[in-house]
Amino acid sequence: MIDRHLASNFNWLFFLICLGISILGVVIIYSANHGRPEAFFRGLYIKQIYWIGYGLVAMLIALALDYRWFSRYAYLIYFFTLLALAYVLVSGVVVSGSRRWIHIGSISIQVSEFAKVSLIIVLAKYFESGKMMPGQYTLKDLLIPALMTGVLGGLIVTQPDLGTTMMIFFIFLVFIVAIEMQTTTLIKLFSSGLLLAPAIWFFLQDYQKSRLLTLFNPELDPLGAGYHSIQSKIAIGSGGFWGKGLLAGTQSRLNFLPEKHTDFIFSVFAEETGFFGVAVLLSLFLFVILKGLNIAFRAGDRFGFFLALGLISSIAFYIIFNVGMTIGLFPITGIPLPLLSYGGSSIITNFFAIGLLLNIEMRRAIH
Repeated sequence: MIDRHLASNFNWLFFLICLGISILGVVIIYSANHGRPEAFFRGLYIKQIYWIGYGLVAMLIALALDYRWFSRYAYLIYFFTLLALAYVLVSGVVVSGSRRWIHIGSISIQVSEFAKVSLIIVLAKYFESGKMMPGQYTLKDLLIPALMTGVLGGLIVTQPDLGTTMMIFFIFLVFIVAIEMQTTTLIKLFSSGLLLAPAIWFFLQDYQKSRLLTLFNPELDPLGAGYHSIQSKIAIGSGGFWGKGLLAGTQSRLNFLPEKHTDFIFSVFAEETGFFGVAVLLSLFLFVILKGLNIAFRAGDRFGFFLALGLISSIAFYIIFNVGMTIGLFPITGIPLPLLSYGGSSIITNFFAIGLLLNIEMRRAIH
């Protein structure tokens, strides 16, 4: 449990900003769907409130346990994550051609969202007990963590879920940079990655190839693969400086903008609040990222450093990629915007990650 001394070091500003972003998300989800005739979509903001409640419970659990507890059981957590992902492939719920969810009672859980936290924990555990001096890691030392990452990523990409798979390998890349490998080893590693990158094309689904082809020229298929990107950029651009106002976004209200409460919630927000609202939101996200990095570099031990770095890097990646996706810089892969997009699994894992970050900071203060 959390004693009074620990509680006195709780970072209320960091927590309240994260909670404020999630509450803002509820407002935007309501605004994006209020004009739809389907009762299901009109009630999504209520469900999001419940998900935030579950997320706060997950955060309290992350706070109550000493974060070093996760170091002791890291490999066991990873093993059960693999079992859960394997179960998804066999008995998961299929939605729009993807098998990503499992039912627990009346709740649908996307296991891949929790898998990325599991990978961060197990990689932090592995590198915690590794070489202490910078520049001592070689390619041979990366064999086990690369295998753990590859198995997890392979199970996720089979669902298929390209966005989360990219996230998984980005986390691995962050750890490679953080351990300060030999310069020659890094050059060999990245050169090999660049040479092998074109081969990924042959493993993509047809719709994923179409999204890549229309990335820089959506007009090649304006009613198909390029439609999402075109409508998103219209929504963002039409917001102007002050925006059209809540409940007044034409792209979302007239249903031109697809997936407006999940993947493209940033487009809805930009249309309704304009450049001013976007500047405020991105400033809040920047604060969260910088504070997370501050927690990582001031952690009391190597496990805390790697754990915090992995968690805040994953949040930052989601923010950068989602925003970049809506303005046409990155391909559309279904990556949600942390704390803002609708989705129970995403909200729960994000608040759990926030709880772990706060935990690392709180316990550093008493050591």
